[in-house]
Amino acid sequence: MRKTILFAMVAGTLLVTSCASKKDLVNCQNENRELTNNYQDTKEKLAAANARVASLEDQLAQQKKDNAALQKNLSQSLSNASSNNVNISKLVDQINESNQYIRHLVEVKSKSDSLNMVLTNNLTRSLSKEEMKEVDVQVLKGVVYISLADNMLYKSGSYEINDRAEETLSKIAKIITDYKDYDVLIEGNTDNVPVNTAAASMKNIRNNWDLSALRASSVVQYLIDHFNVAPKRLTAGGRGEFNPLASNDTATGRQRNRRTQIIITPKLDQFMDLIDKAPEDSNK
Repeated sequence: MRKTILFAMVAGTLLVTSCASKKDLVNCQNENRELTNNYQDTKEKLAAANARVASLEDQLAQQKKDNAALQKNLSQSLSNASSNNVNISKLVDQINESNQYIRHLVEVKSKSDSLNMVLTNNLTRSLSKEEMKEVDVQVLKGVVYISLADNMLYKSGSYEINDRAEETLSKIAKIITDYKDYDVLIEGNTDNVPVNTAAASMKNIRNNWDLSALRASSVVQYLIDHFNVAPKRLTAGGRGEFNPLASNDTATGRQRNRRTQIIITPKLDQFMDLIDKAPEDSNK
């Protein structure tokens, strides 16, 4: 009985000791795995940090080279500038003159544009609604274009001015008279339908060139005779069928092309004055 009890006690002690040792072993194994993982992670971070350091060192070295090159170029530039100070001064003067001339041109253009817009507004306000249906007024690149349909001005198939034209031309004549610093080109245009030379032979019309030129000349003469517009300000020209606004394949297109344009521009000598005021080339 005593032996049995003693044996049981020894066996229990061994069992307890065995369980405790196994638990410690498992804990140790877990700690070891954790330490191993931490070690591996630290190695990877260290390698990445070393790579970044190497890259930064390369960038720093390149930047030092670039700075050295810039300092060398700056020294050379300062040296050249010192030896060429007179040339630099001339260059600055030329730039200033050029800028002044540009400002002058901008002011002239602005003034011209403003005058043209006033001219256009005055004319369109003076025309009636019926007249505006057959009159087109535009400002393009500083030039005023007044385009009138042929049936507003001429008798059918003729270059003679009709009775209907007087009222419209009187308003245009007033604009021309008010703006005495502008020149005026009267330009005739036709469609591409040939003139009836048999019917027109007595009127000295051989083709569309003749018709367009004679129509423009008739408007010029009318402005001089009826409204005392100065002849030296007027120029008459014909362009025949060769300056169309639309296709001559349709009746509407041909009607648009049969027109007389009154083109109002600043006097040419004003632009010549601007050229005379251009900065001279100091190298000449």
